This record gives sequence, C-alpha cells and structure tokens, in this order.
Amino acid sequence: MTVAASGALAAQTAWRHSDSLREVNVSNLLRPKPEPIAGVASIIDGDTIEVHGQRIRFNGIDAPESKQYCDDAKGFEYPCGRRAAKALDAFLAASRPVQCTFVTWDRYDRFVGDCRRADGASVAAWMVEQGQALDWPRYSRGAYAGQQATAKAAKVGLWAGTFLAPWEWRAAHDADRAPLSHPIGIANRPLVAQSGYSCQPRRTCSQVGSCDEANWYLQNCPWGGKLDRDKDGIPCETLC
Repeated sequence: MTVAASGALAAQTAWRHSDSLREVNVSNLLRPKPEPIAGVASIIDGDTIEVHGQRIRFNGIDAPESKQYCDDAKGFEYPCGRRAAKALDAFLAASRPVQCTFVTWDRYDRFVGDCRRADGASVAAWMVEQGQALDWPRYSRGAYAGQQATAKAAKVGLWAGTFLAPWEWRAAHDADRAPLSHPIGIANRPLVAQSGYSCQPRRTCSQVGSCDEANWYLQNCPWGGKLDRDKDGIPCETLC
C-alpha cells in the first residue's frame, strides 16, 4: 500500500469514528504530536489555560463560559463562569508549574490535553469533583463520572443550585437562538423578529417592563423559567 493510500485510509477511519474526537480535521492528522507543555498557566476560563503562548483546553470536561450565569441554592444569579475560573486559578497556584500532555487538536486549533499540577493532581478531575466543571461524556467517555457523582451528592459548586450545562448554554446563546430543547415555533417567529426582545443579558422581574415581555422570556429563553418562581406558568406575577 502506498504512503498516500495509507494516509487516506487513516483519515477515512478517523472520520468514521469522529464521535470520539473533538473535531476531525485531516490536516491535523498529519501534524506532528506536540511534546508535553509545562509552565506557569494564565487562566482563560474554567477549562482553558495558556502556557508559553499556547492555548490549552482540558480534555474531557466542560466548565461554564466566562459570561455564563447560574442560580445558587436560593435561586439568586451568580457568575458561575468567572467563579470556575477563579477556583482553577487558586488550584493551580498552589502547586506550580502545570504540565499538559497532548491528546488532540480542536477545531479552534487549540492543544487539547490532560493537565496535572506539579504535585501530580489531575486538574480536570479536581474541577469536576469541586463542581466547577462537568464531565463531558462526548469526549471523556465517562472518565470523570465518579468525580461528578461525588460533587452532585455533596451539592458543591454548580450542583448547589441550578444551571445549564456549558454546551447547552453555548447552543442557547448562539446568535440569541432558543435552545434546541425549546424550539421557537413557526407561529412565534414574527414575535422574535418584531419584539426587539433578546435573551441576552439575563433579566430579573424588576428589569422586565411588561407581562408580554416576561412571557416572551419564559417561552424563548433558557433562563426564562426563573421568572416563574412558583412554576404555575405565570412569570413575574406583579406584572401578569
């Protein structure tokens, strides 16, 4: 078999098994595998760091986005994305440097790796166990399911309140579209186009101007349910 044919077969095989990879890019298959990277990390967010100018995405987990908000145990909003990044920063500062072993490249050309502190502690495992990130089965194959079960049982971090999984939050905030689990019906599309309402930023009832507006958020935004505290289908009852 020629070298070219071998390369084509490898690319085809990788494509068939793309569910186990972050993104299949044929050019990435031909790139040399990077050496492990070690150094003092700059925090980008709860699942991404930068070391020596190289962005590194932790393999198998997903942390809240920098702009993401979640609800705490009392139903109050807090910046869960920034909190996850802060927790990561403190964890890495306690035992420097961090070392990351290459796994793959993602579609943003980031180095995806397994990272450990100088003391050998797994960064991804710690973030999930503290409830600051989620096991991402699509890529982890359940590698951190045990740590997630521990965090959920202890109600720590995200598990103390309610939240959207980061991958769901990104889908919901892609061009202000409603999440796929709550699609906007054809009859509602003129309302979306004409109302001027938007799911960003999140709002509380004190920031809502009318019952119609409150109902639009309830029906179309991933966070709209928080406007209906008693779950009776009526949002912002001082307005409706």
